[in-house]
This record gives sequence, C-alpha cells and structure tokens, in this order.
Amino acid sequence: MADLKRKIEAMEPGSEERKVGVREWRRLKRIPQGSVENGVIRTYLEWLTSIPWPSSSAQPSTGFEILKDPGFLNKARQQLDADHYGLDQIKRRLIEYLAVVRLKHMSIAAEMEREQLRDVQIRERRQEGGDGKASGDVVPEKSVALVPAITVQGHVPTPMPIPAKPRPAVKSVKGPILLFVGPPGTGKTSLGQSIAKALNRPFQRISLGGVRDEAEIRGHRRTYVASGPGMIVSALRKAGRPDMVMLLDEIDKVGHNNFHGDPAAALLEVLDPEQNHTFNDHYLNVPIDLSQVLFICTSNTLETISAPLLDRCEVVELSGYTYDEKMHIARRFLLPKQLQANGLSTSHLKLTESALLHIATQYTREAGVRSLERAIGAVVRFKAVEWAEHLDALAEEEASTNQEKAVVGKTWRGIVEEHELEKILGISRWDGEEREREEKRGVVYGLVVTGMGEGGILPVESTAVPGAGRLKLTGSLGDVIKESGEIALSWVKTHAFELGITTSRGQDPLKVPEPIDIHLHLPAGAQKKDGPSAGIAMTCAFVSLLTGACVQKDVAMTGEITLRGRVTPVGGIRMKVLGAHRAQIRKVILPWANRKDVEHDVAPEIRSEMQFVFVRTVNEALEAAFGQGTLGWRRNSLLLESRL
Repeated sequence: MADLKRKIEAMEPGSEERKVGVREWRRLKRIPQGSVENGVIRTYLEWLTSIPWPSSSAQPSTGFEILKDPGFLNKARQQLDADHYGLDQIKRRLIEYLAVVRLKHMSIAAEMEREQLRDVQIRERRQEGGDGKASGDVVPEKSVALVPAITVQGHVPTPMPIPAKPRPAVKSVKGPILLFVGPPGTGKTSLGQSIAKALNRPFQRISLGGVRDEAEIRGHRRTYVASGPGMIVSALRKAGRPDMVMLLDEIDKVGHNNFHGDPAAALLEVLDPEQNHTFNDHYLNVPIDLSQVLFICTSNTLETISAPLLDRCEVVELSGYTYDEKMHIARRFLLPKQLQANGLSTSHLKLTESALLHIATQYTREAGVRSLERAIGAVVRFKAVEWAEHLDALAEEEASTNQEKAVVGKTWRGIVEEHELEKILGISRWDGEEREREEKRGVVYGLVVTGMGEGGILPVESTAVPGAGRLKLTGSLGDVIKESGEIALSWVKTHAFELGITTSRGQDPLKVPEPIDIHLHLPAGAQKKDGPSAGIAMTCAFVSLLTGACVQKDVAMTGEITLRGRVTPVGGIRMKVLGAHRAQIRKVILPWANRKDVEHDVAPEIRSEMQFVFVRTVNEALEAAFGQGTLGWRRNSLLLESRL
C-alpha cells in the first residue's frame, strides 16, 4: 500500500492518470479488505501505477545519455551493418530517423538548460530583494493538493508533498510507423532488434498472427470477470519506458471483422501518429501517450491489409537477396550459427565457395535465407556424425591393444566440396532448367515473380493449329493475364498489315489464307499465374509465330500493353532482374517508366553485366526483341490528304 502511495505521488499533478488514481484510492479505503471489489481495485491501481507515464517523476531520462555521444550515428550504422548485410534502403531510412531523434533531443536539452538558467536568475533576483518577475512571466497559481492524506494501518497520516510548480512536459520526437513488407526470411523481425540495440531502448515484440478479438488489442472492460489490459499496455509495462521499440509482427495475418470485433480497426488508433498520443485502453480507461513509441510492423504482403491501416504506415519494401548477398550472409551469420548449434567449431569444418554457391543455387530457391540455413544445418549435422565417429574410433584405439579395431572408425575430413553435396543433401531440386533454353518460332521468355518472392524467367509458348480464328490460353492463368493475351492478339491483328503478316488492310491473320487457332501456353501448369506483366511477351510470341522471326534465347522481357500500343510499368523489377541474371540473360526489355527502379534497386555489378532496353511503345519493344530491321515494317504506305 505504501508503494502504491509513492507511485501515485510521483504522477504529474493535474494529470488524468493521477486523478483516476486518487479516485480509486478513495474507493479502496472505503471497501473492506475481504471484499472481492477490494482485490479488483488493487489490481487496477497496480496496473495504473506500473505503466511508464511520460510525465512521471520516477521516469528515468535514459535516452539522453546515448544521444549526447558525438559518435551516435556511426555506432548505429556499425550496429546495423554488424547485424544485417545489404538492406541499404532500410538502413538509410533508419539512420534518417535516428539523426532526427538526436537533433530533436539536442534542441530539447538546450531549451531545458535555458529554462534552468532563467530559473536561477529569477531566484537570484528574489534573493536580492526584487520581485523576480521578468517581462512576460506569468505567476503560477497555488497548486491545490489533489491527493488527500492516505491512512495506512499503524501509521500516522501524513499529507502528500506536492510541488508548487508543475514539471514541464518532456517533449520528444514522434516515432514513425514503419511497415516492412517482404518475403519470409529476409530479416524483417531481426531488424527491429537491431534498431532497439542502436537506440539503447527496450524491445517488445507482439505477434498479431491469428488475433481475432478486439479486446486483445484494447483490453477488456472492468465490468468483466478477470479482465485485464490489452497487449499494447502489457508491452508498455514490460518495457518500463515510454520510448521503447514495439514490433507488431505479421500484421497482414490479423483477423478481420467478426462477432468479437475488428482487431484491424482497433490498430488504427495505435498506428496513427496524430491520434496515438491519447490511446484509450478499455481496462485502464485513461489516455495513454504512445507517440514516443517507435512502431515497426512486418508483413509478407499488402493485399490483406485494410486500406485505412495501410495509409497510416510508411511502407518499406524488402526484396529478395542476391546470391552474392546470400554468400556473405551464409559466411558471416548462418554457418557460424549452425556450427555452434551442432557442437562444432570453425576449425572443424569448412565449406568451399563453390559448395556454398551450389547449395544456394541448386538446393534452395527463395527470397530469404531460411531454406539456405536449413541446408547448411543438414551439411553440418552430417559432418558432426562423422566427427563423433572419428572421436569414438580414436578412443577405441587408445583403449584397445588390438590394432584391428582401430580401423573401424571413419577418417575425418573437415572440408566439404561441391561433389560431396549430392551424397549429403541428395539430388538437387533445381537442376538449372532456366538455362536450357532454345531459340524457336513462337517462343519468347518473360520475367515473373513467384509466390515465394523469387524472380525468374518463364517461357511463353505459342503455336498455330487448324481452327476458326480463336485464341486458346492454358497454364492455370488468372483473369488478368488472360485479358493481357486478348489485348496482345488484338494489337497484332490491328497492325498485321504493317508487320507484313497480311497483304491488305482489314484481313484477319487468323483466317487468311487459312483459318487457324492460336494456342498460347505458359508452362508449370500446377502454379497459379496472374498479373498484368506479360503483355509484351505475349505480343512478341504472336508476332514471332505469324511472321516466322525468332527472338534470341538470351533476351527476356516484362511489361503490360494497352490497345493504343503503349507500354505501362509493372512491379517487382528488382526480383525479376535478379532472376534474369541468375538465368544468364544478357538483354532485358523493360517499360520506360521502370528505369528509376533499375537505377535505384539493382546493384551496379548486375547492371554492368546486362543490357537494359527501356521502351515506351510496342513498336520499340518489337525492334528491341527481334533486332533492328528484322521485321518488315510497311512504314511508307501513308494516306495523304491533298489540299489545293
């Protein structure tokens, strides 16, 4: 009880939480200890006084010391680089936030020093006999005691000391709402821990996967039996500081509207920088300031997140790692982690560069590094068995006088080479089918992004069969990609005369000279395919089929088209370019509007090894795909209007 009294005294005079604490304390005094309501009120007061209120006098100013260090930003960069390889865009955004925090706190510290100097000057004037009132000063009214004398059994009631002048509210930087979007295994969750280390702040993680009750976010009302606060307040209590780093994990998997409420709607107030300074928990029913909390949300996709919730977040996309980045991550993080987890050291086992690259390219196919870590763990466990057998054989050799038993154990070899991986991991899942391409009429290669967030190439095959001028699409295609095929065929029919497919305008190339059907197929029919990015590839496939010209096998393309012949931008450029680079594509055709994505997201070493052609129209795309002068364009047949 005395501890509760001290905590209520430490609250800001005039604040809402102190008023509520006083009122509940008065109720607690009137209720006997054996009553059920007594325990309910005591539990409520314990929750109320354990939350780190920003205005509390017991709140330590631990954030200022680290921000005063001149090398704060350099140390933060070193911390982020030590924990993660790559992710330059995200690190740049985080360093911007840390720089703003430091500048803001420096200005706050300077302002507080000026206020302290001003108070000292006022006290000196009063001591000299003056009134101590400077121009513009406002004499504060006498503060009235908000908390009466609290009587504890066996103690003499003493009035609570209240300062005559309320403490000024501590100003701080509003924490941004960062939303990391990317495939699994790309380091979204661990980035939050690195940020907390760099800021020297407590870190709390809240998993929102499968949360379907609004009360888990906002808490239960006190009218319910065994009610309690929500996860936000619980994390705030565990952290003990109002400026912690809170990670809301898997925000795209939170439940939506049901009879328990809408948890996604309950997060709107939490993740709104303009509203979360007065967040209201149903249990406490007191406004809580969450504006100093640095919220970091993670998600695998943006499709299942509600639009109002997405509008409150600053989206930062994490794409897949390149193979060069995966090799560095495996060397620096994954291999030492697996060696330590399986009882070996770096002196016991070494993987050659070719073996590690073979694991990354032939045994794993993902945007992140989780499958790569599992494959490395399998290799380490296999060698751990051999090391254990080798130690047993040495022990038997020392204990036995018979030399025949000494040859039972296997000889130890601590280096794993590429040719040994098939014995350890089995036959590779990916045998490089992307590189086994052929230059054939009616076949072109498009760029795709798989469901795992990994880019790659996909052949677009077309053939002509006897029929009645229809288009047949197969390959488990969605509605959007089917419409792309119809748009591509309509454009080819419209410009069939200019392409030299027909001899006169108005002829249907599928009915003259003989009626045919075109069958367009995208292989790997078991995988669902959809999205507006195959328009250029389908147009080139139709033109190749009807004209007989072939596209070279080291050319890939992506982009959507319109009926006017415009090429519109598409997404996933970095992942598609990485997939093309892995498949040894030398020339990539992209929409003109995506050139900034290539310059911003694609590494310079990859750009130097590939040729990028940015096109605005379908005509430019055909010239880039087939080569200059390959298609017999009829450009001279113009209709002229005579004027006398």
